[in-house]
Formats: sequence, structure tokens, C-alpha cells
Amino acid sequence: MSEHHAWSMKPLAERLEWVAAFRRAVASYERDLCALMEQEVGKSRLEALTSDIAPVLAACKHVEKNAKRLFRPRALGRAPFWLGKMRVRVHREPLGDIAIIATWNYPVGLLGVQLVQALAAGNCVTVKPSERAPRTQALLLGLAQASGLPAGALRWTHPNREAGEQLLFSRRFDHVVFTGSTVIGRDIASILAPNMTGLTLELSGRDSAFVLGDADPKHAAACLWAGLCLNAGQTCMGPRRALVHRSVYQAFCAEITALATNASTRRMIDQNAAMRCYTLATQAVAQGARDAASHARGGPSAQTPIPAPVDGFWRPTVLLDCPGDHDVVKGDHFGPLLAVVPVDTLDQALLIHDACDQHLTASIFTQDIQGAKLLAHSLHATNITINDLIVPTAHPDVSIGGRGESGIGVTRGDEGLLAMTRPVYVSVSKGLIRRAAMKPGRMVLGTLARLIRWRYGGSDGLRDALSGVLPGAQPLIGADERRIPGGPASEKMTA
Repeated sequence: MSEHHAWSMKPLAERLEWVAAFRRAVASYERDLCALMEQEVGKSRLEALTSDIAPVLAACKHVEKNAKRLFRPRALGRAPFWLGKMRVRVHREPLGDIAIIATWNYPVGLLGVQLVQALAAGNCVTVKPSERAPRTQALLLGLAQASGLPAGALRWTHPNREAGEQLLFSRRFDHVVFTGSTVIGRDIASILAPNMTGLTLELSGRDSAFVLGDADPKHAAACLWAGLCLNAGQTCMGPRRALVHRSVYQAFCAEITALATNASTRRMIDQNAAMRCYTLATQAVAQGARDAASHARGGPSAQTPIPAPVDGFWRPTVLLDCPGDHDVVKGDHFGPLLAVVPVDTLDQALLIHDACDQHLTASIFTQDIQGAKLLAHSLHATNITINDLIVPTAHPDVSIGGRGESGIGVTRGDEGLLAMTRPVYVSVSKGLIRRAAMKPGRMVLGTLARLIRWRYGGSDGLRDALSGVLPGAQPLIGADERRIPGGPASEKMTA
């Protein structure tokens, strides 16, 4: 029996016992995991607890509570009359052998949830840890193994950068899960395409915040500032641009300027990432944007240079008065840099939003909740937050999924758990194919045609009406000769 088959054939109850054991192990080792995250990626204990540890523990609880319901075989409804008596049940089966290529910005939160869902579904998993958080993820994977996994259910590679490519070229997987940049995600998709390997790509967003004319500017500014600073701005759902209605623009700028003025530097993942933000910011200032912090310190006419990053440390930066076509507004960076754009209409804001091709999430600040819910359907994102951002997506029932340049497929929540399985439909019947192969007489065929047309709402009147408007359509038979092709002209077909 293969290692995959041995794990997948274990009863779901036993796999959920492993989930519970893993949950207890992570909770017991939270101090060690938090300390490693602080050393490797610069997370504070508070951020590590709330954005990495707690989401994994909640996801375990979610799987323990909901997996039986989601994976339970279920009978489908009655078959249509023309299929006769038959019964169909749908089962959920694991995908098989899964590779997870892990990321560094939430080294426990993202990998932990993906790991729990893949293994709980009965898959075998091979992980390529991030080279930026090797010790953190080695401890997490060790806890998973020590919580009762059989040999072969979980493996992991060396964390160096080359290991991911080597893994994908050396083995054929049934599914690959990758979290990271769009550039690398596209490369992975091209590697997997020849073998038609399924994949989930959780890529970055370049997301918008809409501050509408009836918004509370103080609340909107506080939320956006918190989101900008969270994890040093290195969050795939972090805000990149604030599209602020002119009627609340000055009040919003005053509020967020007060917050930016006292900002301290944050540790980013490396100097290159910080320099990318710095370069975009200085270019925008040269083109007329204003750095909120230096403007506040020096008065209305002041514009002192933005401090350059040192060893990856850079202060969160808010740029005011950005035209919608500035490079910084496009949001092609991964750090604490926010472009604030004044807009006169919602249509203008939507044009700027739509010009970006990566929409993972979006946030709306307004007093009109119903209007915001309607606007949400126009934003091309999977997760929309109203009067908040980022934190509500940590709900364990919520799935995360991009589209287009922001990714393929979903992780987390019910949909993410189901995505680690495939449906198998098992039918029981009495030789339908044998009956279908028997050639009926004209009368039987005519009766069947009339029954099908009647059952599904067809009529001669509707056919006549549609024949007149179908572009280039020519009736197969005349209106006065509605019969089964090949049958006698006298055999009329009526509804």
C-alpha cells in the first residue's frame, strides 16, 4: 500500500485527531514560534500571535468542526424522468500528492492553514519552506509530524531558493499550492502546464480603499494607517491606494498626517524591498505628491527629503495629492507606502481602481452600508471589507482567493478545505446504456420528443418567435411541417 493511500484510507475521525493534536502542539509552542518569527522576519509578538498563531488555531477548530459535514457522502436528487430510476451519491476524495511552496510574510499563518486543510483531506504533503523563515517553518513542520502523522504523510525539502524549482521538476504532483509574487506564480504555472497539474496560486493584491463622501474621515484614516503598518506593509491584502472623495479629503489628510508624523521605522524583509518603496515615493514627490510626515513637520510649504532606508528599516509613508496616473498609485510594491488620491466622483475612483490588474481585496468606508454592498460587486475582488480592512478576513470561515494576476483558486474556509479534494460521483442503475442503445420506433421517439418539449417549457410559438430574431438562422423544418427528421410529413409535433 502506498504512503498516500495509507494516509488517505485512515478514517476521517483519525485524521481529525491529528488536527486536534497539532492544534494543541502549536498552542503549546506559541512562545517559541513567536520568538523565531521575530528573529527571522521581524514580527512583534503581538503581530505574530494575532496574524499567525491565532489564525492557525482557529483554522484547526474550523476543520475539526466542519470536515465531517463537508466530506460526508450525500445523495443527489431524483434523476429526470428520461433517465428512469437511478441513484447517485457524491463522495469527496483527496487530490493525492500535494506540494506546498511556502512564503515568509506570514510563515506560520499561511503555511499552517494550508497544511492542516491538505492533510485533513487525506492528502500527502511535501513542503518547500521559505528561505527567509527556515527555522520558524521547520519548527511548525516538526510539530505537525510529531502530532501523530504516519511516515510519508508529510515531507519537506531544504529551504534554499533552488529547492522549489528542483522539487517541481523532479516529481509529478497531483496539485501544487504556492503563495508569493505574481512573477514566480506565473513561472510555476508554466512548469506545471505540460503535465496539466492542478494548482492554487495565492498571489499579491494591489488593493484600493474607497473613502466615500459620507465616510468618517478619522475612522478611515485610523484603519488605513493600521493596515499600512501591519507586518511592515508586507501583506498581500494591504492597502496600496486610498481613493478619497473631495468632500472629506482635507479632513482625511489631516487625520492620517497626524498619524504619519509620529511614525517610527519598521523592519522590512530586506533592503531591496525597502528601496523599491523609497524609489517610488521619491519619484512621486518629484512629480508633485506630498509626504505627509515631512509636510506636517515643516509647515505648508515644506517638503524635506524622504529618509532613505537603512538595512531594510524604513518608516511607513503616506503620500498626499497623488494624481491617479502616478506610478506609486499603481501599487507595484510590497511595503508600507500608501498613495492618497483625491477624487470627485465614484466613477473616477473606479477608473483608477480598474486600471490596476491585481484585485485581491478592497475596502469601502461609508455610512451607507447597503450602497457599499452594491458597490462591492463592481470591485473584482474576492474579499470586500466595509469600514475596516485586512483583519475581518482572518475569520476561519472566510476563504481567500485571487483572480487574474492575483491568483487562481482559494485557500482557507469551507471552500479552501473542499479545494483539497475532488468529487467522485457513484451511480447505481439498471443498464441505462443498454436501453439508450436500442433504436425506438417513430411513435415512441415522437412521444419522447413531445414529453421533453413539454417538461422543459418548449413550444411551437416560442420557436416561431425566436426563428425571426436569430441572426442568420434558417429553420431546419418548415412551420407547417414540424416532424421528427426522417419521419413522415403527416406526423405533426405539437406541444
